[in-house]
Formats: sequence, C-alpha cells, structure tokens
Amino acid sequence: MKGLVIALDPSHDILIHGLMQAGYQVENHHQASIDDLKTRWPEAVGLIVRGRLPINHEHLQQATSLQWIGRLGSGLEHIDVVAATKMGITCYAAPEGNRVALGEHLVGMLLAHTHKVALAHEQVKQGLWDRESNTGWEIHGSTVGILGYGHMGSAFAERLQGFGCQLIAHDKYRQGHCPSYVEEVSLLELQQRSDILSIHLPLNKETHAMVDGGFLRQCERHPLIINSSRGAVVRSQDAWELLKENQLRGLLLDVVDLEKASLLGLRNQPDWFKAMCNDPRTLITPHVAGWSEQSFPRMASILLKKILTYPVTE
Repeated sequence: MKGLVIALDPSHDILIHGLMQAGYQVENHHQASIDDLKTRWPEAVGLIVRGRLPINHEHLQQATSLQWIGRLGSGLEHIDVVAATKMGITCYAAPEGNRVALGEHLVGMLLAHTHKVALAHEQVKQGLWDRESNTGWEIHGSTVGILGYGHMGSAFAERLQGFGCQLIAHDKYRQGHCPSYVEEVSLLELQQRSDILSIHLPLNKETHAMVDGGFLRQCERHPLIINSSRGAVVRSQDAWELLKENQLRGLLLDVVDLEKASLLGLRNQPDWFKAMCNDPRTLITPHVAGWSEQSFPRMASILLKKILTYPVTE
C-alpha cells in the first residue's frame, strides 16, 4: 500500500478509483474539520481538496507523513503553498481541466450582455416585444484586454479569435508566451486601450483588491469588466460605484469579493450588492464558469495523472 489519502471534499470517481487502483487507501471525510481528523491526519500521505477548508502552516506541520496535496480545480490560495514547498510537500492543481468550460462561459456571458439576451428574454416573458431598446453592441472591432495570460486567460483569447476583436494581454510573470494573434502590452497600455477587460489573476497578497477604484479610473475607455478569477481580486463595491457614474460599460462577474473563504456561497448580501445585481448593465453567475459536465472528469483525470507521476516511497 502506498498509504492513506484523505479526501476533504467530494471528488470524482475517476480520481478516487484511480488512486485506489494505484495502491492508495482513500478515506472520504467531506464534512469533517481538520481537528476532527487528529488521529488520521498524521498518517495521511495525500490530501484531495477543493477549497472547503484552508490548510495553513500549522496543519501542514501536524501532517507529518504528508507528501502531496491534490486540488480538484485551479486555484491554490487556500493552501499555504510556500510552507508546503519548504516541507517537501507537492501541491497539484488541474487548471488544464476546466479552461474550456471557463472560456466558453465567458464568451457566452459577453455575448449575452452585449446583445442584451438575458434582458430581452425577461421582457418577452413579461409579454413585452421591444426591439428598439434591445439593440445589441457588436464586439467586432473592439479591443479586448486580458489581465493574466495563463490557462484561463489564454482559453478566453482562443475563443475570441473568430470575432474580429483586437486581443491584447499583460502578464507580469509571463512574457513572450502569447501567440501571434495576441499582442503583449504593459499594464498601463492594457488599461488605456481596452474596451473589454477580462481579469484572470491568481489570488495572493499582490493581487488582493488590486482592481480597485484607482485601478479602474485609469481605464480610459470605460471598459466592460469581466472577472472569473477570484472575487477578492476586484473590489466589487468600487466597480459598482464607477458603473453608477457611467465610468464603466458594464460588469460581468462569475466571482465576487463577498464569497466565503470556501467559495461556497456568500458571506452576506449588502444593499449595494443587491442593487448591483439588479442593474441591467451587470450579469452575475455563482462561480460556475469552470463547471461543466465534461470539466469534472477531465480535472480528475489530469490530477490523477499528476499525482501518479510523483515518486512516492512505499
């Protein structure tokens, strides 16, 4: 046996069965806290997580047998990756698995917003047939800025190729990686030129609340803002205030900074958030851009392959 794996969150059979076939003992503890697992925690060589619980330095110190953590998803912000790395614990994620779903979701949100699909549908349901006020806005000829050109930013860009947009991107840590149809620019140029600005940043100390009122006021073309990365990257209330001032074209949000740390629901819904949700210039979905029937098994397969390529001492 290769050792004990604790699954802290629901996963997919492809991953669980694959680990068992490889010789791991897998225990599901989907409702347990880490304190509840005191007797099993030091024995675990692997963890399967999605984000329900934060895993900090103290938790890692107590996991004396731990060799790897597998995240069924993309972000690792709820794990102290720096501490894990120092302890020789490998952290895996599977952003390759849900990039297709996210790219398609964002294109869908973008077109639904610019061509007023959701608004027109609601009016038709109420018996209204108003063509004049539901005139759309073509994204053809627009400059689409992509902030962060990793798995998700590139997935969005790939799907926009046929729309006649000019694609520009800025990534502080990746230069020279963009394909020929994407122009790499500075952050300031991205702010100055974008008609549509899509944010694809990991959440860390540097990016927390990075897109605030000051950042958005430097966006000269009053862009349509898209965020599908992490809610805390954008100060939602700042964005809402600028939208009310007509300093932004609209807000397309799959994530908001009111989400719980687990990303499972909202902490609260203040009045400004309710007003923002009801504004026709906004379109908000509940952190599902990367979710699809295909993305879960794909992420599970990718994560399994990564875990099994790590040499574990029996």
